[in-house]
Amino acid sequence: MCGIVGYTGDHQAAPILLEGLQKLEYRGYDSAGLAVRDGTRLAEVVKSTGKLRNLFEKTDHGNSLAGTCGIGHTRWATHGEPSQTNAHPHVSGNCTGSGSGTVESDVVGVHNGIIENFAELKAKLLRHDYTFYSDTDTEVVVKLVDYYYKKYKLGPVDAITRTMVRVRGSYALALMFKDFPGEIFAARKDSPMIIGVTDGESYLASDVPAILKYTRTVYYIGNLEVARLSPGQVVFYDLNGDVIEHEPTEITWDAEAAEKGGYEHFMLKEIHEQPAAVRDTLNSVLKDDRIDLSGAGLSDELLADISAVQIVACGSAWHVGMAAQYILEDLAELPVRVELASEFRYRKHLLDPKTLVIVISQSGETADSLAALREAKAIGVRTLAVVNVVGSTIAREADNVFYTLAGPEIAVATTKAYSAQLMAMYCFALRLALVRGKITEEACAAYIADLKTIPDKMTRVLEDKERIQWFAAKFSMARDIFFIGRGLDYAISLEGSLKMKEISYIHSEAYAAGEMKHGTISLVENNTLVIGILTQGNLYEKTVSNMAECKARGAYLMGLTSYGNYNVEDTDDFTVYVPKVDSHFIGSLAVIPLQLLGYYMSVAKGLDVDKPRNLAKSVTVE
Repeated sequence: MCGIVGYTGDHQAAPILLEGLQKLEYRGYDSAGLAVRDGTRLAEVVKSTGKLRNLFEKTDHGNSLAGTCGIGHTRWATHGEPSQTNAHPHVSGNCTGSGSGTVESDVVGVHNGIIENFAELKAKLLRHDYTFYSDTDTEVVVKLVDYYYKKYKLGPVDAITRTMVRVRGSYALALMFKDFPGEIFAARKDSPMIIGVTDGESYLASDVPAILKYTRTVYYIGNLEVARLSPGQVVFYDLNGDVIEHEPTEITWDAEAAEKGGYEHFMLKEIHEQPAAVRDTLNSVLKDDRIDLSGAGLSDELLADISAVQIVACGSAWHVGMAAQYILEDLAELPVRVELASEFRYRKHLLDPKTLVIVISQSGETADSLAALREAKAIGVRTLAVVNVVGSTIAREADNVFYTLAGPEIAVATTKAYSAQLMAMYCFALRLALVRGKITEEACAAYIADLKTIPDKMTRVLEDKERIQWFAAKFSMARDIFFIGRGLDYAISLEGSLKMKEISYIHSEAYAAGEMKHGTISLVENNTLVIGILTQGNLYEKTVSNMAECKARGAYLMGLTSYGNYNVEDTDDFTVYVPKVDSHFIGSLAVIPLQLLGYYMSVAKGLDVDKPRNLAKSVTVE
């Protein structure tokens, strides 16, 4: 949520900032703005609402803004409606307008996060003759920095650290001070921020794609730390104002990985990248055809000591956890609980000391998942992060980390990160089952051989996309869609339903098929689309019966099953087949037609597939 960029160096800043903001559009936004300094005490602030192209046009693609130091922002509204006045950057001066134009304010800033005690801080500042032009919490924090800067005659670092002590909530802040032209100051608590440095130039951003064109050397600013950027240099400080050291990280994936590469949308590209993401994640833990989790810090002795598993996640990552629950309990034979991170963090926990808490997050910055991780660590149980972003906050704070190798995922609706997470959990489940003596070496080798076939079988599923495209066009104007399945198929139904609703805006729900009779079937009427997932052999006939009950009430049926189960065609109206693989792992194949169905529904309706309304890629606020 929200995107921040910053640049200081020898080149014109505005075009670089705009390009960086364009790379962060996937994070979700409703307005955007820039603030650029030309080496004087003045800053030029330009804001716009709506799409980023409006800001491009307003600034002649950045060419109308002189200056080599600046900050930019895409806003996802929290406090205050989407408007030019509430758009960032915000200024510390007592403006009567929207805080834009040529300003001489001591402090100009942008912010990602939520300041929980902004009303209390605003009241304090009002008593000290500050006035406010916007409804945002960001203007409050920028003026609080200004207050400490002037009251105590402090330098920027000290003014920022005093502000950090007073502020409650989450934030990534980027600030410019008129007395320090050519420099940018940054601060972070819980919200993501990375800093890049190259010869004579420094960058900051909410995520790597914004600056990858310019540098592969990045620093991850720690929680409750401040950074001071000057051209080609960055210095880090703790809350006491003492200098601290950070080692740089080299980004290994190519800048082209964050481009569309000829596909119409990032989502379609990322759907097609799933075979590679799954193969790379599997190969990262395969040593001589055996699963080796030592790279994640999970020794066999540690695994053998686990008494239970608690999986905590949000959204699609939670659906991965739901699927993993069935697999872990069946193969490793130990109790597994899956909980939404937003619920986990607010309840009393009765965890055995030998419980392993697994936190799954693509970005490694998800606010609720991060809070759940910290809650688990406070209890004293071991934590494992399954994340896709190296150096992310959850990765740094967890006891152990299993990195998925999906590469950058730009579309808001996750596809390849989800599939890579599934593969990570398969590998974890197999090693845990083997160490616990619940499967033999021979059985484990057979399972691994099956896993190795999944990438090629995913490619085969993708070759059938034209049929799904035709079907999606037929039902693109549907009002309600129900996804049903039993066992592992129910977990896959949850993800299929989410893909449908988040990008096509069609109301869809997933239900355990046996629950349809307990209320939901009353919603079925003529031509309601019901999609049955039928990949689990022992539950196949029961789900077919549930589908038949829906058909008797006028539903149009789509069945999704594996090759060989052709008798489903006697019941459904349209059938999609996926190759056979062990039933524990077939969700990796079954989810692809559901991703494609949601994608093509959205395309048929002419919607913004990669950036659906009201959604953000990385949810960094509660």
